[in-house]
Amino acid sequence: MGTEGIQLIVMIAMLICSSYFSATETAFSSLNKTRIKTFAEKGNKKAERVLALSENYDKLLSTILIGNNIVNIVLSSISTVFFINLLKGDQSIGTVLSTVVSTVVVLIFGEITPKSLAKENPEKFAMVSAPIIKCLMVVLTPLSILFGGIKWLLSKIIKSDNDRRMTQDELLTLVDEVEQEGGIDSDESELLRSAIEFTDREASDILTPRTALEAVEEHLDNKEISRVFRESGYSRLPVYSGSIDSIIGVIHQKDFYSIVNGTERGIEFIMNKPVYIPLSMKISDILKLLQKSKSHIAIVVDEYGGTMGIVTMEDILEELVGEIWDEHDEIVEDFIKVDENTYKILCTLDLDKLFKFFDINDDTDSATVSGWVLEKFGCFPKVEESFEFENITVKVLSADDQRVNEILVTIREESSEEEE
Repeated sequence: MGTEGIQLIVMIAMLICSSYFSATETAFSSLNKTRIKTFAEKGNKKAERVLALSENYDKLLSTILIGNNIVNIVLSSISTVFFINLLKGDQSIGTVLSTVVSTVVVLIFGEITPKSLAKENPEKFAMVSAPIIKCLMVVLTPLSILFGGIKWLLSKIIKSDNDRRMTQDELLTLVDEVEQEGGIDSDESELLRSAIEFTDREASDILTPRTALEAVEEHLDNKEISRVFRESGYSRLPVYSGSIDSIIGVIHQKDFYSIVNGTERGIEFIMNKPVYIPLSMKISDILKLLQKSKSHIAIVVDEYGGTMGIVTMEDILEELVGEIWDEHDEIVEDFIKVDENTYKILCTLDLDKLFKFFDINDDTDSATVSGWVLEKFGCFPKVEESFEFENITVKVLSADDQRVNEILVTIREESSEEEE
């Protein structure tokens, strides 16, 4: 075998090495770390090796770049000699031809193709390439230390933000991507989104307002209390003294019928101490507080100590899993379709659900549809009064002197002339 044959074999070998380094870099930068951790936890030794290498990514990347540059330099040098000899010593043409050919070949077979293939299944390729790159990391340790020192020096000169924690928005985007890829279904996606957004919600977002509150006065007759339990269907009732702004306890239906009802005893024998919370308290903190106090109801109070409403354990859980219905609940639909573009809506609905359903948005502090409608009118509207917002028309169907109860929302179809 002649000199040219040996040079050609070496160039092919260098090209294969360049392909390996390029593919390995893409595989380790694109792999799903969560998936690799799952494989490793199941006892996959290759996945454990990949996970260990990815934890030391700086050294891994230095080794890949050093190795890739070495093989590309060797390939370029031998290629130049090869083409000069092939052209009988014509250095100018040989150098130009070597540059063009080696650049095209390296781009196609050493960069683009291997990176594209590794991108298709990064975890599998990383597990295959891990043993080789691990050995090279040991061999090239002196150079890695040198370049690591240079990087450390540059990091001292150029300050960077070291906070690489994933934000809530990034987590939500990740959930959407996993759903689109088919990893989870829509129900699982909704549950994950609810869990991620759980800590952002406050008592004001889920409370039952005082106007809809079922409570009993402390000196109320036992027969009347029994009637309230029976008609409301609730298992627990707040107890107030004088007015609803002074809630002094909570009674349980089971305790009432087993201890008090049918006797001369009053409900003070079965009253539990109420848990008070501010309007701005996060529901994750409310959940912990209710668990600690072994209570199922928290009384929401304003800055003056007045009652604004209550938050129950069920309200909090519904933020995670959606509506929880039992055999005594009357199922109420959030959006009752009247015709193709018209919906009837109860004004106790969470305002975020209205905005999401009609794909609209407004800068408002209101938590419910009722509050938003009152904000738009600027006063208590009368039945049949309406207003327009973005692409919808809102008409009042039911209202009284204290609140708006029900509205009719119609989606307006913009004419082509208006669009023009």
